[in-house]
Amino acid sequence: MLFTDIRLQNFRSYEEASFELGPGVNIVVGPNTAGKTNLLEALMLNAVGKSYKASDLLLIKQDNDWARVDTHTNDNQLRTVKISKKIDGKTEKTFDIDGKQFKKLSVNVKYPVVLFQPGDLNLLNFEPSVRREYLDNFIEQFTVGHSGAVAKMKRILAQRNALLKQPSLDKSHLFTWDLRFCEVSTQVVKNRVSTLNRINSRLKEIYSSLAGNKTDITFRYESKLNTENYSTSLMKGLENNLEIDRTRGFTSSGPHRDDILAYFNETPLANSASRGENRTFMLALKILELEILESESGKRPLLLLDDVFSELDGARRRSLTNYLNGYQTLITTTDADAIMQDFANNSNKITI
Repeated sequence: MLFTDIRLQNFRSYEEASFELGPGVNIVVGPNTAGKTNLLEALMLNAVGKSYKASDLLLIKQDNDWARVDTHTNDNQLRTVKISKKIDGKTEKTFDIDGKQFKKLSVNVKYPVVLFQPGDLNLLNFEPSVRREYLDNFIEQFTVGHSGAVAKMKRILAQRNALLKQPSLDKSHLFTWDLRFCEVSTQVVKNRVSTLNRINSRLKEIYSSLAGNKTDITFRYESKLNTENYSTSLMKGLENNLEIDRTRGFTSSGPHRDDILAYFNETPLANSASRGENRTFMLALKILELEILESESGKRPLLLLDDVFSELDGARRRSLTNYLNGYQTLITTTDADAIMQDFANNSNKITI
């Protein structure tokens, strides 16, 4: 399935706009602030149900009460997402997929998307929370219930932290929340570890192919707890750290404290890698996202490159170009000629 066109109404900077999409590489060209990223954001919203940049409220064009994004696919599917402002200042989001109404998109009606943006090139240098969010966003595209588990875990964590701040703590009440926290946290960590194992099964091979030399590289889940028996280990951690947690006013053990780190020859990649090695790692990771999503969904994912192609040197551009064959791709740029030459003019140009 491929997207053939998209229509935006009151979305971000667009009041009304329509674009035809080619089945291969689409070069989205225009000056800065013209709305190139907004187009990619609209496609992702339509495909997976949420923006990668902002809350639903901010997606509605200023001084308007609603926004809408419609797409058609080459198998005649119509996909519509509407966002409306409510009286209380919140928003309501609805989806219509071939005449069927949804309040949110489940895994089976999402369209897989791989996003590559400049910020990803610094993923290993960001705070652990950014890496956790990156992994969770990827997992929820193909794992039923993961987004719900993460949301539930955060709600329980907020409740537990509120209890810790109470002067007179009812430990029996806290124990009930601890049980719930351990149950949902175990599922979240299981999904994270399982996904990283899949990535690592091919990471070394793909990275070495891109780099032109054999490299020992892994992407690991880092936790102070035993991930093989996470529930028991977490419960012990919650019990042992209770007084410390009460003093600090927050929970010090759990998936919200874990991290995901890349190792280059057993040394943290963030500490030892050159700029080129870091970019090669991220390129390998995006290729693996494509492979895993295609395997899980049975659909070739849509690839969105938001102003990142120019960040890659010639060798990495050529490597990425080789992997793009067969994938519908949108690449944003301010200089179309510099990019189109990498595709031998076999591309569709969209001018914003």
